[in-house]
Amino acid sequence: MENTEGQAKPQFSFAEGEVLLIDKPLTWTSFDVVGKLRNSIKPMKVKVGHAGTLDPLATGLLIVCTGKMTKQIDGFQAEDKEYTGTITLGGSTPSYDLETAVDVTMPTDSITEEAIYAAAATFLGPQEQYPPAHSAIKIGGERVYEKARRGEQVELKARKVDIMAFDVVKIEMPVVHFRIKCSKGTYIRSIAHDFGKALGNVAHLSSLRRTKSGDFDVKDAWDLQELINHVREQKNQVV
Repeated sequence: MENTEGQAKPQFSFAEGEVLLIDKPLTWTSFDVVGKLRNSIKPMKVKVGHAGTLDPLATGLLIVCTGKMTKQIDGFQAEDKEYTGTITLGGSTPSYDLETAVDVTMPTDSITEEAIYAAAATFLGPQEQYPPAHSAIKIGGERVYEKARRGEQVELKARKVDIMAFDVVKIEMPVVHFRIKCSKGTYIRSIAHDFGKALGNVAHLSSLRRTKSGDFDVKDAWDLQELINHVREQKNQVV
């Protein structure tokens, strides 16, 4: 969140309900962020939840709700999302991102810029997408990524998603920079994996940042530590 010098910082009422925009740090899980904020609010007993999970290797906009505003989480989760990031061609990973090591490689010399732009265009519109095996979806009460990490085969059903925009921002072979706008529940890791297939090659998601969710923009989000410091300052001011 941009701090304007001399501008008063907000006074939060967590029990009544707050919608907090947080720029999730790299390697943190969404649950880590919620836990950190919940601990900073203590000793008050307040509900805290997030709207839309971000993978640990993704950064960017995470919507966290407290108190009565937790009732709005489902509505926030249903909003369209926007992401920026990079797809690296010529190497695939079991998790479709950098959580796992590259296990298959292919040469990329024959891939042209025209082919890359053409492949991106094929992803536009409604479609069915298979989530990655390394995802937080639950089967039998267990996260499927736990099964995948044990080497178990996981069968996931395709889900309907809608890709409103897939812009190739820059090409620095073998890295493709993109901007994607999509419906809720879309896995950008799956898009990266399928993008490689569309080019007759392999690929993985090498970086990801959520920039928008509905009308919320990461430009208006708090740095997590700055938010925690402000919450603590507010608590100390209470007599």
